Amino acid sequence: MGTVTLGVSIAVPEPYGSLLQERRAGFGDPAAHGIPTHVTLLPPHEVEAECLPEIEAHLAAVAAAGRAFEMRLEGTGTFRPLSPVVFVKVVEGAGDCAWLQQRVRDEAGPLVRELQFPYHPHVTVAHGISEAAMDLAYESLAGFSASWVCGGFALYEQGSDGVWRKLHDYPFGLGALSVPAQATTLDHPSLR
Repeated sequence: MGTVTLGVSIAVPEPYGSLLQERRAGFGDPAAHGIPTHVTLLPPHEVEAECLPEIEAHLAAVAAAGRAFEMRLEGTGTFRPLSPVVFVKVVEGAGDCAWLQQRVRDEAGPLVRELQFPYHPHVTVAHGISEAAMDLAYESLAGFSASWVCGGFALYEQGSDGVWRKLHDYPFGLGALSVPAQATTLDHPSLR
């Protein structure tokens, strides 16, 4: 069957998603139109295509254990000089994103992956472009702000053309959070 490249993320809803995608393209980022605006939970990860049913079941279980939470983006940040990235900051919901990404990459699941850098939820608005364009992105989006209630996440596949396409939405469980017997309610940031 071969391999596929997957990613798991929280989509930035409209009108914010399109706005940030257009701004990213305007800064000269050639990847802008191939990457939906998002907060990453699992970076690009190559897996055997035959593992998709197990991955989808795992993500459904993660979503069933989750609950909606407030997301707020505000201002800009950068990973320069370590990585040529300018981003919009996640200022509310970061703890929930961290909780989710840990469960997505859980050692007992099919998406175990070491991260190159410590997890830091963000929305990329410029990547690998000129320093002047990165500075422009940083400055021109410094006043950006958006908020919404995050109700789930999605699984994406990167095509051979480099474009990321949604395979499946995973809405959070309705009502109560399923907490494993050995865990406490403090394990989920929304319950603190």
